[in-house]
Amino acid sequence: MKKVLFIVLGIFLLGCEPQTTKDESPRYIMGYNEPVRGVWLTNVASDALFTPENVAKAVEKCHQLGINTIFVVTWNKAMTMYRSQIMKDFTGYEIDPELDPHNTGRDPLQEVIDEAQKYGIKVIAWFEFGFSSSHEADGGIIIEKKPHWASLDVNGKLTTKNGFEWMNALDPEVQDFILSLVLEVVENYDVDGIQGDDRLPAMPSEGGYNPAVIEAFKKDNFGMPPPDYHKDYNWVQWRAEILNDFMKRLYEEVKAIDPDCIVSMSPSIFPWSKEEYLQDWPTWINFGYVDMLVPQVYRYDSLFYRSTLEATIGYILPEKRHLMYPGVLIRVGDWQASHAYLRFKMEENRRKGFDGEVFFFYEGLDKYTDMLNDFYNIQNN
Repeated sequence: MKKVLFIVLGIFLLGCEPQTTKDESPRYIMGYNEPVRGVWLTNVASDALFTPENVAKAVEKCHQLGINTIFVVTWNKAMTMYRSQIMKDFTGYEIDPELDPHNTGRDPLQEVIDEAQKYGIKVIAWFEFGFSSSHEADGGIIIEKKPHWASLDVNGKLTTKNGFEWMNALDPEVQDFILSLVLEVVENYDVDGIQGDDRLPAMPSEGGYNPAVIEAFKKDNFGMPPPDYHKDYNWVQWRAEILNDFMKRLYEEVKAIDPDCIVSMSPSIFPWSKEEYLQDWPTWINFGYVDMLVPQVYRYDSLFYRSTLEATIGYILPEKRHLMYPGVLIRVGDWQASHAYLRFKMEENRRKGFDGEVFFFYEGLDKYTDMLNDFYNIQNN
């Protein structure tokens, strides 16, 4: 009896032991020795990328506010923000002409990298448009040159959602094209990472009714064609798994070129992301297809921010949660978060165990200069 009591006591004491130092030590994204404090830098509703002087000013401002990571737009509207041989051969445009109207040879991506390295700020190339071909341009130059790349809806029309027109993200040719742009940047620029968002890898669930896709689905489903209802569970799952495979491939091919290159994704909130855009991102993070996840916790009031953040955490394995940093909306259109609301979101992040965040977007930062300096100084003490 005494022996049994000692065993029980031993088990009880073992269960009461504090966590090991290893468990208590903070875990950071690969290449970081501190939390991620990031911001998206765009060429829309912002002039930050349009001159070298503006680039230098923007990067210096980020440094002053404690930002250690800049997610700089690299691909949108069928244009690159860097000098791309791939796009020059494809469309005749080596770079978005608005960024170099006099063809001086300037390269905004390289300018951001050069300025950021002065302050030890990491630069992650953000492929904003992903598999979207255009916005309110009927497919744009990509679909004009490659009409068979268009994603088709159930009526055989170009897939369009919220003004964006889409390529067929399930088409191997289209996948190879987007991947070639990502790898071009990884090979030619000293970036710290690459990032996709709610358009990479993604496609509206209304899309994918292309003949080749339909035949592939029938082959896997006993000859049954996909249902007309685009949110049918099996039809969504089948297409999402194709994008999961692409995500895995993207990760592996980036790492084959540069094992230290961070692969980051910033999807919409799950399960909406999967139902609407075929983004099954819990698979990406839980199975090791990403190094960093920045879910877009974009909510306009505190109650929904808190509940959305809590729900998002629940989809991630505990041992993977250190790879996540919330995406925080500070400005969009005419809306801008109040000081009180932004502070609430940052404090809520801390309460949930996140010591950093990524802000959308750079042009909103000026309003919060004093608050961010104060907040991040407190956190760093």
